[in-house]
Amino acid sequence: MTANKPGDPTTLNRLYGRSQGKPLRAGQQALVDTLLPQIAVPEEGEVTSARLFGDDRPLHFEIGFGGGEHLAYRADLLPDHGFIGAEPFVNGVAQALVHVRDGGLANVRIQHGDALQALARVPDGALTMLYLLHPDPWPKARHAKRRMMNDGPVRMMADKLKPGGELRFGTDHAVYLRHALMVMRRFTDVFEWVVDGRANWENRPSGWPETRYEHKARTVYNHEVWYFRFRRR
Repeated sequence: MTANKPGDPTTLNRLYGRSQGKPLRAGQQALVDTLLPQIAVPEEGEVTSARLFGDDRPLHFEIGFGGGEHLAYRADLLPDHGFIGAEPFVNGVAQALVHVRDGGLANVRIQHGDALQALARVPDGALTMLYLLHPDPWPKARHAKRRMMNDGPVRMMADKLKPGGELRFGTDHAVYLRHALMVMRRFTDVFEWVVDGRANWENRPSGWPETRYEHKARTVYNHEVWYFRFRRR
């Protein structure tokens, strides 16, 4: 069975989890039908700032943007930067499109589907920032290979970030936290943990907004949330 195959998300070549929840409202479906094709990441070829935005602006990439709150916040904060958000869940894509429309965010492009498929086509050293916030923890040990924080994806992230570029990782799941830090210890040659004490991983950094998922984790499930910044050497 697929769950027992060795590897990680770069070699399994399969998306897991739901792709759609409740039916979209008419307005959301209209955005998926009309706005998404206008700002979708091309299905083939290099994914570059020049191709997506017409200039050589700094490029950011968010893997699994949920409802798009963080993506929209960062894009609004940095209007002269380019943002790529990847999300397989169509309901999340629809919510992000609402943010893009209402915020007039011309600097956002969306990959509806596999983040790694688009990330692989970004030239090495092209990204300024890469975000992985509250990814699916896949808590069962036999599903650990599905976690985005694994050797293959982390190596790809390192390749795509420019020197001095930053990987931001957040989670409220203790098992995933331990797994992620174990993986990152194997990448100390390419990533420097930006930290000088507990406050760095217990408090949300400046410019890192609270998403609805994070708020629910804190208030409904009473989870701690941890924040990590890793700088590309």
